[in-house]
Amino acid sequence: MKHTNMKLTVVAASLGLFATAPSVMAEDAFFEALTGGKVSFSARARYESVEQDNPSQDADAYTLRTTLGYKTGAFHGFSGFVEVEDVSDLGNGDYNNLAGDGAGYSVIADPDDTEMNQAYLQYNGFDTEFKFGRQEITYRGAPFHRFIGTVLWRQNHQSFDGLTLTNTSIADTEVNYAYINKRHTITGTTQEMDSHLVNLKYKGLPFGTLEGYGYFLEFEEAPTTSSKTLGLRFSGAKAVSEDVKVIYTAEFAKQDDYKDGTMEDQNYYLGEVGAKYKGWLAKFSYEMQEGDGTDAFTTPLGTNHAFQGWADVFLNTTTFTGGRGLEDMYFTVVGKVLGAKVVAVYHDFETDQDGLDAGNEFDILAQKTFKEHYTVGVKYSDYDAGDAALNLVDTEKFWVYGQVKF
Repeated sequence: MKHTNMKLTVVAASLGLFATAPSVMAEDAFFEALTGGKVSFSARARYESVEQDNPSQDADAYTLRTTLGYKTGAFHGFSGFVEVEDVSDLGNGDYNNLAGDGAGYSVIADPDDTEMNQAYLQYNGFDTEFKFGRQEITYRGAPFHRFIGTVLWRQNHQSFDGLTLTNTSIADTEVNYAYINKRHTITGTTQEMDSHLVNLKYKGLPFGTLEGYGYFLEFEEAPTTSSKTLGLRFSGAKAVSEDVKVIYTAEFAKQDDYKDGTMEDQNYYLGEVGAKYKGWLAKFSYEMQEGDGTDAFTTPLGTNHAFQGWADVFLNTTTFTGGRGLEDMYFTVVGKVLGAKVVAVYHDFETDQDGLDAGNEFDILAQKTFKEHYTVGVKYSDYDAGDAALNLVDTEKFWVYGQVKF
């Protein structure tokens, strides 16, 4: 009898261990996912100067951008990411930071700020990636963030609160959707939104990628600026010899009022053709943002610094052309010199309506990355104003920067 009781006790204890084992193992797996993630860190120090032919004083800014992030491991497809961003003015604040400081100086939009740049929960499963929370959103690799971007050149990046999903269930096809209810701008302000983004890509063509998109932007605090943009883009490259590859892009978009928006229809056109040869790229581009003298085609969520000149004269085509719109013909050369990436761009600007001379601009950059983690660079932009009717002024900008990123 004693042996029987002992056997029963052992069996009961074993069953108890088996019953609790899954729970213990699940807790261990969750803890490992939570603590076994990856830390990310970056620091970018930059000097920027601005000289303009107007009453504003010349501006100088010494700023430092640092980020610290943590991405957890995956637990049943779930993971999380948080990133804190800090921008510090290391100088005397001799610039207008668009956040209330430096009135009388030219604008350098890098105010002091510390914020949670990203904080989202992510799920990957069923060929779909979901993100819920604060996040950076873009549908094209840098620097092609024309419509939706992070404004990564400024020290405080742009991010959004909302839900995004990416699905790849269909062969060669990527389906993206986002709902945004809040925008966090580069100057530290917050804008309430009720917006939907749809972006589709098909990469199954032998000669390029087809992209279609619909961006439905409702700005709750400025409802008359709400707009919808529907567009189609085709881009690709084709080798014509062992050393030469031809590149090409064609894009069209139509923008109209949305919800309480008041703008009239305006169109967007982009055409590019160029060639790559032994590590060098040369291309000619034509971009048109139409305008009627009141409204012009705009890209309010884009990384606009990368387009229409680094001097940032035309960040908003409605404001800076009097709603006339903008035609931009530009030539770009990209290559390497002594191991450093070199980019040179020449722009010739004209307004859509009235055909006014909107000036020209020359931009050049040299940047070198060492041992994958360290980057240094210099950048220069020189804009010469055109017709006086546009009230634009000569603008010269210069940057020196260094970055470490892990």
